[in-house]
Amino acid sequence: MSDIARWEVEDSAFWASTGKRVANRNLWISIPSLLCGFAVWLSWSIITVQMLNLGFPFASSELFTLSAIAGLSGATLRIPSSFFIRIAGGRNTIFFTTALLMIPALGTGLALQDKTTPLWVFQVLALLSGIGGGNFASSMSNISFFFPKRMQGLALGLNAGLGNAGVTTMQILVPLVMTFPLLGPLSGEPMILEQTSGTLIGKIPAGSETWIQNAGYVWLLILLPLAFVGWLGMNNVRTDQVTPEILGGTVGAFARIVAMFVIGLAVAAVGLYLILPPPTGLGLPAWSKWFVLAGVIAATVGLLYFICVFIRHNLQRQYQIFRNKHTWIMSVIYTMTFGSFIGYSAAFALAIKVIFGFQHIEVDGVMTHDTVNLNGPSALVYAWMGPFIGALIRPIGGWISDKMGGAKVTQWVSLVMTGSALGVAYFMHAAYQSATPEEFFLPFFVLFLVLFAASGIGNGSTFRTIAMVFPKEQAGPVLGWTSAVAAYGAFIIPQVFGEQIKAATPEYALYGFAIFYGICLLLNWWYYLGPKAEFKNP
Repeated sequence: MSDIARWEVEDSAFWASTGKRVANRNLWISIPSLLCGFAVWLSWSIITVQMLNLGFPFASSELFTLSAIAGLSGATLRIPSSFFIRIAGGRNTIFFTTALLMIPALGTGLALQDKTTPLWVFQVLALLSGIGGGNFASSMSNISFFFPKRMQGLALGLNAGLGNAGVTTMQILVPLVMTFPLLGPLSGEPMILEQTSGTLIGKIPAGSETWIQNAGYVWLLILLPLAFVGWLGMNNVRTDQVTPEILGGTVGAFARIVAMFVIGLAVAAVGLYLILPPPTGLGLPAWSKWFVLAGVIAATVGLLYFICVFIRHNLQRQYQIFRNKHTWIMSVIYTMTFGSFIGYSAAFALAIKVIFGFQHIEVDGVMTHDTVNLNGPSALVYAWMGPFIGALIRPIGGWISDKMGGAKVTQWVSLVMTGSALGVAYFMHAAYQSATPEEFFLPFFVLFLVLFAASGIGNGSTFRTIAMVFPKEQAGPVLGWTSAVAAYGAFIIPQVFGEQIKAATPEYALYGFAIFYGICLLLNWWYYLGPKAEFKNP
């Protein structure tokens, strides 16, 4: 598709004659590309459960780190991705970043064929899978430029919500394709389940054959045609507000994307080295991770500016968002919604497995958690439902917010998430102290679904608020930036779950999240609903 030189979607005549058709085409190509990005990024939430079922020689706490690594990497890569559209163009960015996902997809398939593959190999692949998480920022920024303000809630909700459905798609598709040799002889040899597994259809007994490597290979079959659909069907909008110039043409655009990704990956790797336990990393105290994360964000922003001199002028203009207090307020509030969605998506399956898949029995006065619970629910049967509800309801949240106002919807979401988190904590504590934890699964599961649903609605409402508070040129970068900060939930939540499970107090994680949701409730009211609100219910 050719570049677009004139783009005036706030002009109703232009929108009706040209804008709507072009915008919708770009949206419906963007959605499956983003879906695959989420699927590759969050695939470790399912892969790690199956690695546990197959008897890979890693502890549960080590497997939690794989989701955490992917989470931190994906969040960090959203920072450079926030600025890709202005310097590289929408079509160039979506095509190239979608194609890059083939690297971790292929690597994961190869590594999973051998149980003796060392942990560090999986950690590197988890780091690279963060490219899929980073793609969210550029995708949302790109789509925000295609639609008029009055349609931002619905358009961004569709892109984000159906894109987020990549989590559910992965959680349904990956267990299914692991049951047969997807690529025939090229799939490699099967492995034998040591513990019960499952799919959407039901449980799979121990002793069955499984092809865990298909968790990587399946995405190669989808990504290859999808990347070229993006190249042939999308557009670069070449206006001053969107992409005024692309230095070096298409090749130059790709080179800048790679350079900025390398910076993000390097900073994420350093941060992970400081946080992860030996022998992988230094194993700094658990409390230090908050300071390390702040350092990762600051270092990424700073290095992009000082190293990438070829885009400094563009970054200077876009970095003006950091002078606006609402950028920081919305970063916190959006972390409540999307950070929770993506973090719970990454940790939900393994949390079900660890809490309900084992009996918690007191032996000689010491509570043990390593006896397999034959009556426990299969994590792979249930885990997909939460992300499915959160993604499916997201466009509805955007549509409701277009009618009622984003801040009002966010306020109700904050209340529901606070209460639900406290309820989940209660039943999680009861289950982790019981020899029959399955008795507490139903209320735990239902309340977790409420958490997912509320976070999905809140994703749509916060996007509506951002679109109304910021001018058009800044709205795209702010969407990318806030999504980058919020995406650290994909690191924080699995990491906190892992720490608290190791300490035998998993409910403490949810108590902490509930306190955070209460803080967000107060922020939203003070700045967007209260008597001193600068923007009233945007």
